[in-house]
Amino acid sequence: MKFILIFIALLPFAATAQDCQIKKETDPFTRQPKLSTGFISLQLTSLSIDADKKSFDFFFTLEGADKCFDDNSTVVAVFDGNKQKTTFRNSGSMNCEGLFHFTVRNGPETPFAVKRFSTQKISQLIFTGNNNKKPTVITFTPAQQQTLMEVTACIATDAKALAN
Repeated sequence: MKFILIFIALLPFAATAQDCQIKKETDPFTRQPKLSTGFISLQLTSLSIDADKKSFDFFFTLEGADKCFDDNSTVVAVFDGNKQKTTFRNSGSMNCEGLFHFTVRNGPETPFAVKRFSTQKISQLIFTGNNNKKPTVITFTPAQQQTLMEVTACIATDAKALAN
């Protein structure tokens, strides 16, 4: 009877546990394992994070017309609660479809940028493309900030096994 009461008492904590929905697949070209979060809808953008043995790939699709990006395009992540920022350069191909990639090298230890995305809330992403250098600012709600942190933490945890 005691065990049943303890189980019932701990049930709410199990319901709020982090639910990682990471897709595991094999890359058709390299035959190496690959992880993906799938696309997550955020404010005016969708994000997919892929991880393999060598890198993490953050892939954003921005909504709206005339979102052109090339090798000189950047995104600045502004963290909530302080004035710290991190800048990443586009590593994807030149396009005017709102597609923006940046990669972070994977290793036995979680990379600093990925660790930071998984532990600190991001309040804004500021994308600067090659069209008049006009920035596109995306501001996240507290729920979206939490979702971004949780998804990044999930894939970072699972990706450690790939790098070893």
